[in-house]
Amino acid sequence: MKKISLLLVLVMVLSMFMVACAPKEDNQVGENNTEPNNTSEPTELVVSTWGFNEDLLRKNIYEPFEKANNVKIVLEVGNNADRLNKLRLGSSNVDVIQLAEGFAIQAIEEGLFEKIDRSNIPNIENLYDVAKAPFGEEYGPAYTVGRYGIMYDTAQVDKPIESWADLWDDSLGKKLIFPDMTTTAGPFTPFIVADIEGLDVKTDIDAIFAKIKDLNKNLVKVYSKSSEVVNMFSQGEASVVAGQDFSFGQVKEAVPTAKWVDPKEGAYAIVNTINIAKGTKNKELAEKFIDWILSEEVQKANAIDKVDSPANKNVVLTEEEAEGLTYGADVIDKLILADWKYINSVNKEWIERWNKEVVSGQ
Repeated sequence: MKKISLLLVLVMVLSMFMVACAPKEDNQVGENNTEPNNTSEPTELVVSTWGFNEDLLRKNIYEPFEKANNVKIVLEVGNNADRLNKLRLGSSNVDVIQLAEGFAIQAIEEGLFEKIDRSNIPNIENLYDVAKAPFGEEYGPAYTVGRYGIMYDTAQVDKPIESWADLWDDSLGKKLIFPDMTTTAGPFTPFIVADIEGLDVKTDIDAIFAKIKDLNKNLVKVYSKSSEVVNMFSQGEASVVAGQDFSFGQVKEAVPTAKWVDPKEGAYAIVNTINIAKGTKNKELAEKFIDWILSEEVQKANAIDKVDSPANKNVVLTEEEAEGLTYGADVIDKLILADWKYINSVNKEWIERWNKEVVSGQ
């Protein structure tokens, strides 16, 4: 009997050991069915991005991806120009970088991006056409397509604003904030003036800057960060802004009487891109991360939270959820696409004139 009891104990111990060592079933997260790998230390993935809505981005993008893939995402935040300069100088260990279209074109021309393998990013096929390959199929897609238009507080502005030209109206004295020429949307300004004045941006630049200078009568501040827009609206320091739609959700939350306007001349497309930094050691993981950002699940979560407009055409939103977003082919197809190659060829000159003729006059 003692021998039988001892044998039973050994069998039970052995069975427990085998159960403990058996492989666990794979956990699947979201639509992408990404499989976690928790057998080793997390792989660090450095993402260069803006510092706006970081808490919501962590909830919708970073934390689910980290959990599913045994990854630790480290953020390098800042504006386009600063983050691109870090990449140029080699003072950054970035794997993935998000840049507005004009800055991304500069990076491509300077050889700062890896070429992507689109077979590793199948969600690209679910994007609107304008987002699939803004620089050709060798480089990353746009993960969001937004609008540059006008926001204003209807409780503080007497006349309805319908046109870009309305920003020069005398009734807006010291109520307007406007983006700096060095920002994503700043270079649209000469094109806007050329349109409303019937001028040619390539041959009438002196007349265009004379008109831009007239904005000083209405300007409260030239801003360089979107967070300034929200802060100044919420504190009542400004009631009109030429700005991007991704910040409208927070503006509307702070000021319920705020309204978004697509000017009658047209709103400009803001094409924010995602690419892989040259020399990364995590290229396949970076491609997997890009695919995750493009997924219907992530795109819809960000849209509902008013973080970014969805570039994934499979995302379906209610009228309330879509308010203030660039949503649907009928909206996207109407956007004005800027000539960024030309802008980059003259942008240094424009910035110098802007600083001398506009900023110094405030």
